[in-house]
Amino acid sequence: MSWGNKLTVVFILFGAMISYMVYRCMKMPVDLVTADYYKEELAYQEVIDGTKAANALSALPRLSENGERIELCMPSEMRGRSLEGSIVFYCPSDMERDRRVSLQPDADGRQWIQLLPAGNYTAKVSWRSGGKLYYAEQPVYIH
Repeated sequence: MSWGNKLTVVFILFGAMISYMVYRCMKMPVDLVTADYYKEELAYQEVIDGTKAANALSALPRLSENGERIELCMPSEMRGRSLEGSIVFYCPSDMERDRRVSLQPDADGRQWIQLLPAGNYTAKVSWRSGGKLYYAEQPVYIH
């Protein structure tokens, strides 16, 4: 086998390896944080303002798991007030586990949420009360 044939074989093998790598990369899932990531990024100033407003409260919303369900406790200033908003449970490892729950606390500021699959989540609580936006994040581990 001459050096020209060996060089041709090396180029063909290299091309085949690159083609295989491109094929494999095209089959890998690429998940963004959210499906409409760019739209949310443009509205990020609302998150900053909502975080400042929530930090000015006596406490942040608190989430706890008791094995059967998740309990959300709103700050004392929000009890008995009309609230509208949502809780997003963001799972960084699997987009299929993300959940959005509408915020509907009772008069005591508590809400019970159906238990999610086990794993690490970031709970993003955003709500409006009296025309003012509030936002808080909390890491949650579900057993």
